[in-house]
Amino acid sequence: MFDLAIDSKLRGCDIVKLKIGDLVSGGRVRSRAIVIQRKTGRPVQFELLEPARTSILSWLEARGGSLDDHVFPSRLDGVTHISTRQYARLVDEWVTGIGLRSEDYGTHSLRRTKASLIYKRTGKLRAVQILLGHTKIESTVRYLGVDVEDALTLAEGTEI
Repeated sequence: MFDLAIDSKLRGCDIVKLKIGDLVSGGRVRSRAIVIQRKTGRPVQFELLEPARTSILSWLEARGGSLDDHVFPSRLDGVTHISTRQYARLVDEWVTGIGLRSEDYGTHSLRRTKASLIYKRTGKLRAVQILLGHTKIESTVRYLGVDVEDALTLAEGTEI
């Protein structure tokens, strides 16, 4: 779940609602998937790197289920998906398990992680906007905390 959350850059409400068929095709975990975001109602595409695909495959082999089943079923009935609150509890456990303060990290930290790294490595704000499914570039700027100093650093590194 952790690998999937980082690779997909999805909100927690979208992670918990994923169905096996969203991630699997022909008995293999897809390298790319598309889901409709709950908040925006718009499709967003994401990649699944090998570590995430391996983790998902191991989980699904242990879990079983059909393409119409949720990837992360509720422990209460096994038919519905886990709640976003349960997902948040799991993230809290992971964060404290590696020695970080749970107050500083949460489910949205997982969404922001890869997007921030992509922006820092490439400076391509538009690419990050597309990956996050933001409709406005201003939202992406606020989301990443891009400031004047970042813009100037990028500009200084660009020669004409």
